Amino acid sequence: MRNLLMQCAQAVASFDQRRAFEKLKEIREHSSRHGDATQRLGYHFAEALEARITGTMTTPISATSSRTSMVDILKAYKGFVQACPTLIMCYFTANRTINELASKATTLHIIDFGILYGFQWPCLIQALSKRDIGPPLLRVTGIELPQSGFRPSERVEETGRRLKRFCDKFNVPFEYSFIAKNWENITLDDLVINSGETTVVNCILRLQYTPDETVSLNSPRDTALKLFRDINPDLFVFAEINGTYNSPFFLTRFREALFHCSSLFDMYETTLSEDDNCRTLVERELIIRDAMSVIACEGSERFARPETYKQWQVRILRAGFRPAKLSKQIVKDGKEIVKERYHKDFVIDNDNHWMFQGWKGRVLYAVSCWKPAKK
Repeated sequence: MRNLLMQCAQAVASFDQRRAFEKLKEIREHSSRHGDATQRLGYHFAEALEARITGTMTTPISATSSRTSMVDILKAYKGFVQACPTLIMCYFTANRTINELASKATTLHIIDFGILYGFQWPCLIQALSKRDIGPPLLRVTGIELPQSGFRPSERVEETGRRLKRFCDKFNVPFEYSFIAKNWENITLDDLVINSGETTVVNCILRLQYTPDETVSLNSPRDTALKLFRDINPDLFVFAEINGTYNSPFFLTRFREALFHCSSLFDMYETTLSEDDNCRTLVERELIIRDAMSVIACEGSERFARPETYKQWQVRILRAGFRPAKLSKQIVKDGKEIVKERYHKDFVIDNDNHWMFQGWKGRVLYAVSCWKPAKK
């Protein structure tokens, strides 16, 4: 299947439509949306290749999950975190580090770039409620990209209401504000930061959707990181896909995306049942949408632009941050959780201030914490 997909991609790259469609036909004879990992990989990559040829890929990042009910999203999230530790380990590392930082804080202000549904925060809220000195005032600024339509901030507003209900349940004082803008257009004036509060910038698996310097000379990605630094937080928590499929050259990008997504499809086949609606939704949201962008789109329409953790490190250092070493206890506890609760092929490793998550030896995600180089 991989050979067929590469042959098709080569035909697409050389503008040989006749050969490309011949290969697409051959791929579809051996692929299926509901088959095994290889069949699903073939089906969705063929869809993306055809979209590139015909120019039919137009779905923006802001349309993510817009047609999926909240009930289905919650079901999928629950099933996913029970089977795969990748997202929950990002949240675990971030929340434990934030909780340690804010152990004596009277006000904790979390500025969450990419808050989405707010699934990260209930565990931290529960932990804050159990402090011997009582919970702090929790201020959350939820930041999201604007949704299309008449209510660009609808989802980020609803996230605030859900978090408020959860804080009320655990008697944690709570304030919420929201911003629905492209991140490079947000300024310090848009944020209300009070003196004396413990401030955290949180960005989990979302910065890859901010354009880089190949789209705009004044890199929106670096502009966002500069804003994070200008906030002058006590802590910046960062997690991203460790991706190598951001080449400006289509064929190189396709090959790397093929390797990366093969690992993800294999991971989900091993840990989620074939006929599980959760698996279908997870694959659509975490693989297919991004693969479609990487394969079918060019220029500003290509919204998914992942980088390796080393490339992110260079950007973050250049923005004016220094690494904050992860707690040895947090790393140890994370490894024990994965070993006890999840499939043996999941791997947790660390290198000084990075924690890596992988599948069968391939590093897929990286988490790190940072502080301003000069406070």
